[in-house]
Amino acid sequence: MNNKQFFLGIILASLIGGVIALAGASYLAKQNSATNFTDKQNTSLVNWLADDKFSIPDGINFVASAEMVTPAVVHVKSSISVTQETQRGRDPFEEFFGFPSPERSPQSREGMSSGSGVIISEDGYIVTNNHVIQNATKVDISLEDNTRYTARVIGTDPTTDLALLKIEAKGLTFIKFGDSDITRIGEWVLAVGNPFDLTSTVTAGIISAKARNIGILRNPDNNLQIESFLQTDAVVNPGNSGGALVNLAGELIGINTAIASRTGTFNGYAFAIPSSIVKKVMDDLLEFGTVQRGLLGVQIQDISPELEEYLNEKISVSRGVYVMDVNEGSGGKDAGLQKGDVIIGIDGTTTFNVAKLQEMVARKRPGDKVEVKYLRNGKEFTANALLKNLSGDTKIVKKELPKVATFAGITFEDVNQSLKTRLKLEGGATIITLNNETWKKSGAKTGFVITSVIGADGRYKITGADDLISVLNNNKGQEVVVLGRYPNGQEYYFEVILE
Repeated sequence: MNNKQFFLGIILASLIGGVIALAGASYLAKQNSATNFTDKQNTSLVNWLADDKFSIPDGINFVASAEMVTPAVVHVKSSISVTQETQRGRDPFEEFFGFPSPERSPQSREGMSSGSGVIISEDGYIVTNNHVIQNATKVDISLEDNTRYTARVIGTDPTTDLALLKIEAKGLTFIKFGDSDITRIGEWVLAVGNPFDLTSTVTAGIISAKARNIGILRNPDNNLQIESFLQTDAVVNPGNSGGALVNLAGELIGINTAIASRTGTFNGYAFAIPSSIVKKVMDDLLEFGTVQRGLLGVQIQDISPELEEYLNEKISVSRGVYVMDVNEGSGGKDAGLQKGDVIIGIDGTTTFNVAKLQEMVARKRPGDKVEVKYLRNGKEFTANALLKNLSGDTKIVKKELPKVATFAGITFEDVNQSLKTRLKLEGGATIITLNNETWKKSGAKTGFVITSVIGADGRYKITGADDLISVLNNNKGQEVVVLGRYPNGQEYYFEVILE
């Protein structure tokens, strides 16, 4: 069986349960001054490696590492509402408000997708795979001790299949970032996650390869995908996606993402995003709300007999990254790279394949420089290339974060643009967390988008979270009618006394 046939069995490891698909990205303003996870981890009072309880003895010992990291690996459940239409008669109340009454509204049922996540700071930041929470209307987090939280999606990056979540908690056990660059083939590692909803499962294996590109993220809408996976034989199954791959020092060296399988379950190989990429993406999402991609601006391909056959010419070297073309106005063009060059190194690191080259460049932001080592006509050259963004300049792009506001234990957020477009809304405020029994008993649920409120003085159209808080404060002590929609488009209203 050839490689192509074998990797037809590649599947994303978290695909388990009913509906897979699940969460439009929402973003939360930072609540402290740390703008990267090195600072967050170093300034925390938690320091596992200084604790005698977690010292690593000589020889192979999985117990200490497992005890260290298991509390920091969480169960991620993503949900989406699916409307089930029911037979309904005319309702005068519905005609008055233009919304179905709670008793006569379409019934909503919930689909679910399950995966894993890794706590990377004591104040509740969590890394997981993008495909674990993609299109979700709600993301629930369960800690090892079964404590439950509703998470906010801070940002996502489909090109690396990573996402950053946030739960409102303090003093959490977290996993420190390790250095995937110094991880060696043959090194023992542990995979920690929640396969088949079996929480806090630990398996062991070795690193069997590095810089693997398996084509799992490639699609017409994602031509900037970065795949430079760590390959391991630690057992990974559906539900492990987003979980931790750690070394014996309990350091995070990768995020488990995919398996190679003919059956949908583990068949010998699993793949993890290296921590070198994970940390850079998490820092970008924390600081900017979106990933900053520095581009070299070259079209590349691994050197192979197939490439030589395609080019109808003999390439002078057997390994390296062949430059098929150089984009006009790119950093590569400005640095003097040409079609036919063979790139063999970036910043002193050997890059004998596309995956490794992409990994090295993906660590950089627009405006950064990289040293490119390449071969031309059998001679070795070096050039310094200035990386640019998709627009062809070096500007850092910030994603505007929606406003977040609270009222009586309830957190509201401006409705995100994708949901606003899909539901054809002019504005609104989404219920993100709901810690108010009065509202719960009235029928409120997380994910509900409030579009208007009817009070004693009339009907108020809600433009955003701040606007809603102002309306609620002005109607304190009164009963109001709250109207809006769920992400599936279902219209709904409920009555509540504002305490």
